[in-house]
Amino acid sequence: MKNILVFSLFILCYISLNAQPLNKVTPELMLRIAEEQLAEKDYYRALEWYEQYYDEVRDKSIAYKIANMHYMLRDYNKAESWYKRVVNKDKDGYFPDAQLQLARSQKALGNYDEAILSYQDFLSAESTDHNIVMIARKELEGAQMARTMKPVEGISVANAGKEVNTAMSESGVAIAPDGTLYFASMQAEKEIVIDGKQGNYFARLFSATRQPDGTFSEPRELDNEVNREGYHVGSVAITPDGNDIYFTRAGLEGNILSESKIFTATKTGSTWGAATELANINGSYIAKHPCIGELYGRQVMFFSANIEGGKGGYDIYYATRNSDGTFELPTNVGEVVNTLGDEETPSYRDGKLYFSSNGQAGLGGFDVFVSEWNGVNFSTPKNMGKDINSSCDDRFFVLDKEGYQGYLVSNRIGTTSLKSKTCCDDIFAVNIERITANLTALTLEKDKALQGATIQLVDISANTTNSQTNGEGNEFKFPLMLDHEYKIIASKKGYYNDTLVFNTLSLKKSQVFEKKLNLRPVPPPPPPVEETVVTANEPIRLNNIYYNYDDDKILQDAEEDLGYLKTLLDQYPDMVIELSSHTDARGNDAYNMALSQRRAESAKQWLVQRGVAEARIKPVGYGESVILNQCANGVKCSDEEHRFNRRTEFKIIAGPTSIVIKKIKKKDGTVVEDRPNVPTPPPAPRAVDVPKKEKQKQAGKVAFSWDKKYIEFGSFKKGLKKSHTYNFTNTGTEDVEIDLVSACDCTTTEWTRGVIKPGGKGKIDIVFDSAKKEEPDEVIDVDVFLKNKDPKTKASMVERVQFHYKLTK
Repeated sequence: MKNILVFSLFILCYISLNAQPLNKVTPELMLRIAEEQLAEKDYYRALEWYEQYYDEVRDKSIAYKIANMHYMLRDYNKAESWYKRVVNKDKDGYFPDAQLQLARSQKALGNYDEAILSYQDFLSAESTDHNIVMIARKELEGAQMARTMKPVEGISVANAGKEVNTAMSESGVAIAPDGTLYFASMQAEKEIVIDGKQGNYFARLFSATRQPDGTFSEPRELDNEVNREGYHVGSVAITPDGNDIYFTRAGLEGNILSESKIFTATKTGSTWGAATELANINGSYIAKHPCIGELYGRQVMFFSANIEGGKGGYDIYYATRNSDGTFELPTNVGEVVNTLGDEETPSYRDGKLYFSSNGQAGLGGFDVFVSEWNGVNFSTPKNMGKDINSSCDDRFFVLDKEGYQGYLVSNRIGTTSLKSKTCCDDIFAVNIERITANLTALTLEKDKALQGATIQLVDISANTTNSQTNGEGNEFKFPLMLDHEYKIIASKKGYYNDTLVFNTLSLKKSQVFEKKLNLRPVPPPPPPVEETVVTANEPIRLNNIYYNYDDDKILQDAEEDLGYLKTLLDQYPDMVIELSSHTDARGNDAYNMALSQRRAESAKQWLVQRGVAEARIKPVGYGESVILNQCANGVKCSDEEHRFNRRTEFKIIAGPTSIVIKKIKKKDGTVVEDRPNVPTPPPAPRAVDVPKKEKQKQAGKVAFSWDKKYIEFGSFKKGLKKSHTYNFTNTGTEDVEIDLVSACDCTTTEWTRGVIKPGGKGKIDIVFDSAKKEEPDEVIDVDVFLKNKDPKTKASMVERVQFHYKLTK
C-alpha cells in the first residue's frame, strides 16, 4: 500500500539472458533465474520464469508472489486469476491478504459485485492489523457506492491523443497561466533495453500547446537546467505569474520510488534558469507532487510526502511561501483530508484542493477528491464522481484558470499501453460543460401581460444593478453570474412595485430562471370629504344594517356599519347612545314591536362583545311606528321597499352635545358617511374548554365538545361553493342557546335553534361562496355567540370554529 509508483511503469525493461532450451532447464534453475531478474527489477522477465517454475512445482507461495507482481504491474485480469488460485489453495490461511488483494483486483476491473463479496470474506476473517481492517472497510464502502453511481452530468473525459501520449506512461501534468500543458514522459513507443543502445531511459519534462481542434503541438523538451541526466523529472507546478517552476527529481528502483526531492527554477527570458533544491520542503523522506495554492491570504506550496508522524503512507502537506521565495517548514493539512492510505497529486484552484487518494471511499485504486477551504478548515472531501474517476488509478487532476478544461492521468481502459490494457498511464483531457444562468422575467397584471414596465435586477453579491424598460412587451432577459444572490424589482407608474429574491447557488447544469412579477394598480385617490356636525338627539341612520323579514339576525353587511359605530364610541368615550331598531309594516304591531326590540338588543350585543360598555348603549325597539316610505299597513310593496324600513339608527343621549362625522361626496352627488379602513373589531373572547374534572367541580358552567373545530377545504377553483356541518355536544352543566353565528360576508350560516340541554347536541351549518373572496388563501373564523352570559363580564359567551381554503385559477 505504501510503495506507490511515481510514474507507473516509466521503465518497462529487460536484461538479456542467454537462456538454455526449456527442456534442459530444471525447476531450481528456473527459480534462480526468476529471482535474478527480480533483483534486477526486470519484472516481466521475472514473471515469465516464476510462472514456468510454478507450472513445475505448484507452490502456492510462488503463486502469491506472481499475483502480487501482476497487481504491481497493474495487469488486473492476471492478478485476479492468480489471487483466486491462492485463495482456493490457502486453506490454512497462510496468505490472509490474498483475499483483500483479490477484492482490489476485482474492484479495479469494475467487477463491483464480486469485489464486495471478496471484501466481506476478508473482513469476516479475524485480522490483527487494525489499520488494514479500517482501509478494507473504506474500500468496501467505495465498491458499494460505485455499484449505483451514475456519471456526472456535463463532464466528458477523453484520451488527450497520440501527440502527448506514448506506449509508455505519461505523468505529472500542470497547466501554465497561458494554457500550455506541461507533463512528464519518456516519449518512447517500445520497451527500453537497459543494456541496449538507447541511453536516456529517464522521464523528462515536456510542454505542448493545445490547438483549437483539441489536438496538441509536438511536445517540446525542457532544457537541461530542468531535465537532469540520471533522474526522473516530473510532477511539475508553475506559479500563477508563470515566472517560477517547481518539479521533482526522483530515483526509481525498478518501478518503486526510492527518492524524490522538489526543485525550483526561475524563468530568464524564454528559458528556465538553474534549478535549486528547496530548503525546508525536502528532508529525509520522499517529497513529490508540488502545486501552488493559497491559505490564510498567503501563497503556499502543497505537496505529498511520507514524513514520519503522518496520518498514513503519503500525506498532503503545505508550506507557506515567504516574500523572498523561500518556504517555511511543512504542516500536515490534517486528518479531514489525509487518511490511513495515500493522498497524492494535489492541485489548487479558487479555494478548492483537488487530490487523489486510495484511503477514501472510491471507485477503485486512486480516485480524485475535492475539499473546500473556508478560511479556517478544509471540508470533508467529496468524490469527483464517475468519468473523472474510474475503477483504475486516476491522478494529477488539474483545471485551467476558467475551470472548464483540464487534465488527469489514468491507466483506465483506453490508454495506449505497451503491455496489459491497464499497465500504463496516459493523459486524459477533461471538458466540463460551461454552466450558464439566465433570467427571463415577465411583468403581469392579474396574470395578463403588462407592457411598459421597468425591471431592475440587483446583484446582491456584487452590489450592482442592471435595469431594462420594455415599452412594447412584458418580457425581460438578463444574463446571470453563478453563485450569486439577486433581487428583481418590477415597477410602472400607477402600479405598486413587485419584488422577488432568488439565487444561482450550487447549479449543477445550465438553467434559465423564469420569474413572473404581478403589479397591482394603485387605486385612484379618495373623493373629497366634508365634515358634518351631528348634534344630540339627531338620529343617524346606519345605512347597511338591514334585517331579513321576521328575523333579528345581523346580516354580514351590517358588520361594517357596526364597526364604524364602535369607532365613534371609542373616539368619544363619554358618549351614550340610543340604538334604535325599526321593522316594516308586515305582521301585527305588537309582534313587530317585540321583534324590533330583539333586533336592537342584537346590535347592542354585537358592540358589547367587542368591548363597549353595556351602560353606554340603550337599545330601543320602535316596531313599525316610524315608517320611512309609503309601505304602511295594507299597502302592497316589494320586499326591497319593505326592507328599507327594517333599519337601525343611533342618536346621542348623553355625553358630547355634538360629534363630527366625515362625509364623502360621490360623483352622483349623494353623500355617505366616510368609513375608510375601519377594521372589523375582533370577536369577544370565546368560552374556554374546561377539563372534565373541573366541570364536575364547577356547577353551572358552559362547555362545548366539537367533533371538529377546524376544517380544511383544500384547493379548488374560485367560484365554487363549499359546505360543512360542525357538530357539537353541550358537555357543561347549564342550558345553552345560540344567539347568533357570524362569519365573513362570503359565508352563510344556520344553527340549531332553541335551548340545548346538558348532554344535548347541536350543529352549525355553513356554506362558503368562494366567488365573494379576493384573498386566494385564508383561514375564516366562524363565531358562535351564545345567549349565555359570562358571570364576570356579563358579556355573551362565544365559541369559535374555523375553516381554511386555497383558491386556484
